[in-house]
Amino acid sequence: MKKEKISFIHSADLHLDSPFKGLGSVPGAIFEQIRESTFDALQALVLLAIEKKVDFVLIAGDVFDENQHSLKARMKLKGAFEQLDAHDIEVYLSYGNHDFTAGSQFIDQFPENVHVFSDQQVRSLPFRKNGVTAANIYGFSYRERAITENKTPEYILEGQALYHIAMLHGSLHSNTEHDVYAPFHVQDMMEKDFDYWALGHIHTRDVLNQQPPIVYPGNIQGRSKKESGEKGCYHVELQNGEAKLTFHPLQQIRFENMKVDVSMCSDPQDIIAVLEKQLAKCKNYYGKVILHVTFFSNQPTLQEWQQTGYLEDAVEFINDIDGLDSTWAYIQGYSIQIAHNWNREELAKGHHFAGELSKRFQETDKIGRYLQPILQHRKARKYLSGFTEEEQAEIKQQAEDLLMNELLKK
Repeated sequence: MKKEKISFIHSADLHLDSPFKGLGSVPGAIFEQIRESTFDALQALVLLAIEKKVDFVLIAGDVFDENQHSLKARMKLKGAFEQLDAHDIEVYLSYGNHDFTAGSQFIDQFPENVHVFSDQQVRSLPFRKNGVTAANIYGFSYRERAITENKTPEYILEGQALYHIAMLHGSLHSNTEHDVYAPFHVQDMMEKDFDYWALGHIHTRDVLNQQPPIVYPGNIQGRSKKESGEKGCYHVELQNGEAKLTFHPLQQIRFENMKVDVSMCSDPQDIIAVLEKQLAKCKNYYGKVILHVTFFSNQPTLQEWQQTGYLEDAVEFINDIDGLDSTWAYIQGYSIQIAHNWNREELAKGHHFAGELSKRFQETDKIGRYLQPILQHRKARKYLSGFTEEEQAEIKQQAEDLLMNELLKK
């Protein structure tokens, strides 16, 4: 028997009203656009759903950035749902570890087209089309911030629906890069006979399995350099055991990491022209973009320019923009990379001071205790709460480069 086609938007991790920590120093006009970007991405999602004339929209957790979210965020979401309601598009929503329901000040007062998984028990909600139950949609919401048990066993097919779609906000049991919530095994999901698994929680889009599709769409708007590239949702069409997935970018501001070769620069002023050329390309390609720039050179003068503040001056000069244009590029941070005329592995084999120093760097894994005096400084502690592992590795690398270049430059 031929099944009727259904189509839907699979989204997750909207993080509405995200505070965008670490971006407070950007120009006011740009920061205002950054603060509004999650709401603008939500609007782009609504317009896409209307354009594609989908049957329904799935939002698989972390709708808000915090469970104590703002009234503005709640009203923006309600307005988006009302737009979808005007086009007869249903919404199925679950809350995740960021917007867990315990202690929330709000009661859901959404229009009738919105169906919320209200508790931590996996339940099914029907979607009816042309007089029949076209799909049963299964899911749960986080009551507390953390769910540590595997929820997959709770997903059990119910009823005679044409399609069965599971929503789950959680992590692969083996994930080491993020906090592991509601851990699952792909093999367990494959054995459940669902037509589609709509995942949330991980902010990078990923198709874990093709048949049935087990899919992370990622978040709809990047929030830091760690969330670079396109961000958006999947438009999914299901019919007769086949699934067609099309990714659609929704981000309003893009985060990117850019490498800039300044090897040919003989004077710090030359860096300005190189940066202006690279940023013009970025604006043409990305629209609005926040960059982390890695300055690369095969000349040791790059290290000196960093120490004397010339690189910071160049970035500050380039960033002197008002943000009112339709496209702009802003450099949030930078680092340096120098092509060494020494080999780290070979150097460590030598029985001399530089070799012993190189070995010491390789043997030192964590440098957190060496950074404690900075965090305890009465002025620094106002601005620093700590260093991530990535930041510690970068500091360690720069320290090694500085010492080795000074030791070996002659």
